[in-house]
Amino acid sequence: MPSFRLCALPADLFAPLFSLSDADLRSRGIVRMTVDEKPGFPCRVSLVDAEVGDTVLLIPFTHHDVSSPYRGGGPIFVRQNARTITPGPGEIPQMFNHRLLSLRAYDADAMLIGADVIQGRDLAPAIVRLFESPAASYIHIHNAKPGCYNCSVVRA
Repeated sequence: MPSFRLCALPADLFAPLFSLSDADLRSRGIVRMTVDEKPGFPCRVSLVDAEVGDTVLLIPFTHHDVSSPYRGGGPIFVRQNARTITPGPGEIPQMFNHRLLSLRAYDADAMLIGADVIQGRDLAPAIVRLFESPAASYIHIHNAKPGCYNCSVVRA
């Protein structure tokens, strides 16, 4: 049985933002965009690359909202009308396969205890390797080059 599960962001955090005007979005540091290439706009709710012509929001997001030196945030894309995906144990969505990824493992105190940079096709074994440490509580997956957060990973 696979030992991990990827966790996408909940759609209800972002759905109300799509009804705001562009001026209201800008006042929050958010930009509405129309997708003009694929891949290039990975949605953190559906864990798929947005299709050309889709509307997305580029949102500043605190992805590691913890009381530790590793608190962090950065830009994420969210597709309009995206539904939160719940991958099964060990399931890796296709959007990860073609990316260079950075994995960061944290303990229960939100302290970094392990990290790796891998090709997306090697994601599953890298997650399993990081979870070999009994201290690893969860993992964050980022795109390695831009550094943007993708999702978290928990033990299944």
